[in-house]
Amino acid sequence: MTLKIAVDPDSATAPYEQLRAQLSEQARSGTLPVGYRLPTVRGLAGELGLAANTVAKAYRALEADGVIETRGRNGTFVAAAGDAAARHAATAAREYAEQARRLGLPEADARAHAEDAVRAAYARQGLH
Repeated sequence: MTLKIAVDPDSATAPYEQLRAQLSEQARSGTLPVGYRLPTVRGLAGELGLAANTVAKAYRALEADGVIETRGRNGTFVAAAGDAAARHAATAAREYAEQARRLGLPEADARAHAEDAVRAAYARQGLH
């Protein structure tokens, strides 16, 4: 299996975010199977022509999201938690709803704000 990542240096999206998004999508879709060993930070940086810190930042974000896991000297792997993204999103949505209610927003306004935020986030990434 070959890792398929393309980072566009002319994109308005930061290179680490492009890398993070592509790895996350490939793990979520199963293109990168659970247990797949990712290249080292330096190795992937060299392949993509990126700074090692850029790849490290993407790996840290993916690990925080539960998409990948680092096993010390053994390497970095696609995590078994296939539903990690859904769990994180549900938690964030629940926290938003609770805060909107505490602020006294009508339900319709809270929903409209959430929909606007989602629409804007996906439009920025060209995912709409």
